[in-house]
Amino acid sequence: NEKSYVALGLAEEAGEVAGVVKRLMRKDAISEEEFRRKLVKEMGDVLWYLAAVGWVFGVTLEEVARTNLAKLADRAERGVLKGSGDDR
Repeated sequence: NEKSYVALGLAEEAGEVAGVVKRLMRKDAISEEEFRRKLVKEMGDVLWYLAAVGWVFGVTLEEVARTNLAKLADRAERGVLKGSGDDR
């Protein structure tokens, strides 16, 4: 179904971003220019799938950004930016 398709596409593309970074860390024969070109391409795919996930679930990227900024501001105010877990 459409919801599964876009969610799986997002995961796949995020993995491709990680793969590009991994190849740079592994010091494969890749120039900085080629790395940047590949990274931008894969990040664009992630952005497209992220927007598609939002579209099928009725969530805008603006809502996501505003919510995240508010969450980070709250954490900064409470001094808990570092660490892990959603409920800090």
